[in-house]
Amino acid sequence: QVQLLESGGGVLQTGGSLRLSCAASGTTFNTMGWYRQAPGKQRELVASITSGQTTNYGDSAKGRSTISSDNKQTTVYLQMDSLKPEDTGVYRCYAVRNNGYIYWGQGTQVTVSS
Repeated sequence: QVQLLESGGGVLQTGGSLRLSCAASGTTFNTMGWYRQAPGKQRELVASITSGQTTNYGDSAKGRSTISSDNKQTTVYLQMDSLKPEDTGVYRCYAVRNNGYIYWGQGTQVTVSS
């Protein structure tokens, strides 16, 4: 059974840092990452990483975020610095198998207080 277990998030201060982790089990994936959705806004990509360690960042995360994974691509970490109130939202981990099937985590709430 495939599971994505997220941890991290909570209430954070403006200017602070966020660290999220997503532990996958049950199979291997060629891409893992994070999306987020703020109230009243569309879902947006935060960051992704492939099994070859190629990373991609959404515009809002560029320059202040780092995504990394362990060697087996079973756990993915997201570090985001210089947090802003507009970073508030539900952050969901996702993982893509080689056949293209996408799995999603349940999401973790991040609230950045001003």
